[in-house]
Amino acid sequence: ELPPSEFMQVADSTWLVLSVVSNGREPPGCQATGVTKIARSVIAPLAEHHVSVLMLSTYQTDFILVRERDLPVVIHTLAGEFDIYREEGGECVPVTCDDVSNGFLKPKPAASPTLHPVQSPQTRFCVLTVAPDTLPAIATMLIDVLFYSHSPPWEADGSSQDLDSITFFSFSLIEGYISIVMDAETQKRFPSDLLLTSSTGELWRMVRIGGQPLGFDECGIVAQIAEPLAAADISAYYISTFNFDHALVPEEGIAEVIQLLQQRQESSR
Repeated sequence: ELPPSEFMQVADSTWLVLSVVSNGREPPGCQATGVTKIARSVIAPLAEHHVSVLMLSTYQTDFILVRERDLPVVIHTLAGEFDIYREEGGECVPVTCDDVSNGFLKPKPAASPTLHPVQSPQTRFCVLTVAPDTLPAIATMLIDVLFYSHSPPWEADGSSQDLDSITFFSFSLIEGYISIVMDAETQKRFPSDLLLTSSTGELWRMVRIGGQPLGFDECGIVAQIAEPLAAADISAYYISTFNFDHALVPEEGIAEVIQLLQQRQESSR
């Protein structure tokens, strides 16, 4: 329904959403949350089978987007570890490998993934949610922040931004649940009693992946960040975009995260 515009680029692929639900079989003592929680069981296997993913963390849970044409490979890859269901008319219907066997293509041998540069701005971020019935009270402020007050000049390569202080604001509304990521200074503009966060009120730092627009076709970008963090049981909140991928980690762990990722890059050269 959106009018055609020279400023709007639409990817050719149609994407499907995977929601990973825990069934309580995780090993004791595993504290990592977010993308690192599903790095070994979902993200890494999909990367090994050449499945490109977009990652979207929310305040409530995490979603993995895969291209519709990759669904047969996704199901064959994950069926050994997970019970897989599809939604039909609001009901969950079991899916088996047999349902998609006709469209399954064995993956080609994996090529070495491109190791993208990783940068960490000094900006401190908050991960928040808002009760839907209070949204009208901050709607005007949201519109201002999203579209006006922090809009830098549009650059195709996204490289003009000073990484000492990055402009980043994310708003998602999924099945009635609202998730917001904003920097700590922007948070001060909103009524504090309407923005809800964890009881610890922790702040997050960002690791930004990519030196040029990543696009949607490359595989293994999320895996090369998530796997080292999962091995160290470091939580991460992950948001994929066309230009860059963004991993938010607890502020007190940013030095360890940067060290882990630098070691991975050096060992892969």
